[in-house]
Amino acid sequence: MDIEWFRDLVICISGLTITVVLIFVAILSYSLYRKAGLAITSLEATLNERRSTLESIEHISATIQGIFGSVEDEIIKPLVGVASLVQGIRQGIDAVSRIFKKEEGGKNVQ
Repeated sequence: MDIEWFRDLVICISGLTITVVLIFVAILSYSLYRKAGLAITSLEATLNERRSTLESIEHISATIQGIFGSVEDEIIKPLVGVASLVQGIRQGIDAVSRIFKKEEGGKNVQ
């Protein structure tokens, strides 16, 4: 057994070891790729659910704004008009009553 035989043996063992390691790395890489693909798919599904929830909230918000706009037009504006009319009549009555009110004399005048 010469040194050339040991050299060839080391080259063969090294080649076999490198081949096994490369196959192992390839299997690990493929497994990681599949798991990443599943995670991305799961993330996309979650994002779609969030997007549909957000759209639902926006729709509900628009509906509520429409309802409050209708309430304002149909109830609040006429009620404000009636309240201002009543306030004006009350102030007019107070003004007229001040004109005809007698001034008290004596010690009680301030």
